[in-house]
This record gives sequence, C-alpha cells and structure tokens, in this order.
Amino acid sequence: MVAGLGTADGERPLPRLTRAVERLGVLAVPEARVCATDQRPWLSWTGILVLADHGDTQDIPAVVQELAAHEEAHLWCGPDRLATGLARFGQAAAEAAPILRRFWLRTPHSHERPAYLEALAAIEPVGLDQAYTESLWDCETNARLLGITSAPDLPHVRQRLIQLCDDPMEEHEVRAAAVTRLAKGRR
Repeated sequence: MVAGLGTADGERPLPRLTRAVERLGVLAVPEARVCATDQRPWLSWTGILVLADHGDTQDIPAVVQELAAHEEAHLWCGPDRLATGLARFGQAAAEAAPILRRFWLRTPHSHERPAYLEALAAIEPVGLDQAYTESLWDCETNARLLGITSAPDLPHVRQRLIQLCDDPMEEHEVRAAAVTRLAKGRR
C-alpha cells in the first residue's frame, strides 16, 4: 500500500508517510525489504531506514550497500541514520567499517560525526584512539563527550581535559564529564 501513496508523479511520498511507516517499526520490515529495492528514491530510502532501524542481520548487506552508494555519490546528508542502524549489529556489520571511517573523516556535517564514531566503536573498535582524541576538539558536544570518555590517557589528552573543565563557554555536561574523567585518573 505504501508504494501507491506517493505524489501523482511518483517523485515524492505524501506528507508524513515516511514518518508513519517508520513508526510501524519491526512490523514494517517485511515490506521494507521490498521497498528498499524500488526505483523510486523516496520509497527505497524509506525501506532502507526501516531496515537500518529494525531489520536483522540479513538486512546488513542492503544497508551497507546504501551507505556505500551515499559515499560514491557524495551524498553527505543522512548516512548517520544508516550508521546508527548498523551499530546495532556490532561486529556482524564489519564490512561497513571502512566506509564509516571515510564518512567520519570526510563528512562536511559535523552533527553526523558522533554517529559514525559510535558505529565504529560498536562494529570495529580497534584503532579509534586518534579519532577519540581528535573529538576532544570537535565543535559537536556529543563528539567531545565521546572523546572525554574514550580518548587514551596521554599527556595532551589530560591537558585538553583540563582546558574543557576550565572553559566557561563550554557546555555544562562536557565540563562535568571532563572533571569526572580527570578525577578517575587521579585515583
């Protein structure tokens, strides 16, 4: 039924349709598998999002393929949702790790970087020390929080944590997390 609920030209879904389908959750998965292969971009994207959020391991290849297609086409908006979905599968989604690393490095959307880092941590956590350390200087609060909790215990990391604690312009939760991390290191 969802496939027939597009605009007259078939180019877009009716208003709020995608949100309604997403709210169906796991109930939408069987039909989402069909929609994910549809030629209409809005319908395939709706199907892929449902699979990312509620699918099972058989859906990993479809979600990874969509992530790779976004990278190849330089479509920078939206892959964070795919990354979050893939993170649910942990190491079973290992084929996505190289793509996620490239998105973390190249995305022009700072708000998406934490999702890529969280997905990498769930899927392939080895080798993320530099990413966590770099996140301590990120403009996104969630990225700085990831850095605070996971960056390696090194002198320049401790120095940055001290700076975050003392910065009156910093978010309260970032300052508090930095204080907690430093206090744990002193024990």
